[in-house]
Amino acid sequence: MRFILSISLMACCMLYGMDSQTIKIIQTYRTKGIEATQTMLENYLVQKDFWLGVLKDKDTDYGYYENIDFLFVSNKLIPNLTLYEVQDGHLKEIKQTTALVGSGKGNKKIEGDLTTPIGVYDITAKLTGLNQYYGPLAFATSYPNTYDKIRKKTGYGIWIHGLPLNGNREELNTKGCIAIDNTALNEYDKLIGQKKALLITYENNFKPATKEDLATILSDLYEWRDSWIRNDLDKYLSFYSDDFIRYDGMKFKTFRDYKKRIFDKKEEKTILFSNIDISPYPNEEGKNIFKISFSQNYSAYKNNKPTYTSNSVKELYIELNNGKFSILTEK
Repeated sequence: MRFILSISLMACCMLYGMDSQTIKIIQTYRTKGIEATQTMLENYLVQKDFWLGVLKDKDTDYGYYENIDFLFVSNKLIPNLTLYEVQDGHLKEIKQTTALVGSGKGNKKIEGDLTTPIGVYDITAKLTGLNQYYGPLAFATSYPNTYDKIRKKTGYGIWIHGLPLNGNREELNTKGCIAIDNTALNEYDKLIGQKKALLITYENNFKPATKEDLATILSDLYEWRDSWIRNDLDKYLSFYSDDFIRYDGMKFKTFRDYKKRIFDKKEEKTILFSNIDISPYPNEEGKNIFKISFSQNYSAYKNNKPTYTSNSVKELYIELNNGKFSILTEK
């Protein structure tokens, strides 16, 4: 596994034109072996300049994606819905349609407020066999997400759906869903199939993600990981907001004490991240918030014996402040 990781990272270095660095890495491998080489390669992951190189030719207004195939974007002030296909870091606009959204302004807060939420949501399922009022099908979203839940938001059943099959719809608003023309909805269904899709919703002004911000987030993500591997509790906790609340309601002080007990075990760890997706998270407060999702392969050892292993999908909601990310919640 370490050899594969090292070779993959060395390929990245060669791909992004770090010629002198690549020579140095190869010489290190030749003279000192794979362990020394891996250390050098791992150091690239915490360097912002490395990630700026990775992002250089990417379309990053709506984020950075390794594991998302399609991206829905809706400005609920207009209102509209645009579908993009994500192709190796580039966005291909498929179609933009007019839409119907909830009558409520601003962000959704409670069940029944007739408001379409503002934020970032996974498309979790395709629903069929619905009442004809919702058209031929619907794409279910993950509202309320982890960030919504810690902010005590309520409600459910936020979908992207169609218009009544009998053509009889007089209402100009939904109860919070996004409704579009049935022809476009069917077209999107054929394109998306079983692939992964995400919805970003905002109202009026959208703040695009910059390459600087994304490079900072990616390098911080790996610094956070490295402090975790090294059992450096102070450095690890420095990436958390004082207002942090975990998905299960655990607040920062309790979380700190919980992590101290784990770090005090002085276990050796291997932590690999893959399938990283980063989305700018629209919000009414105008804060620089992002949703990060990634696959995490975690193994811990004590006296060369495994003590814990897991493979999971992690979610972080972070705020970027003064050139560093601060974790608001995680799952």
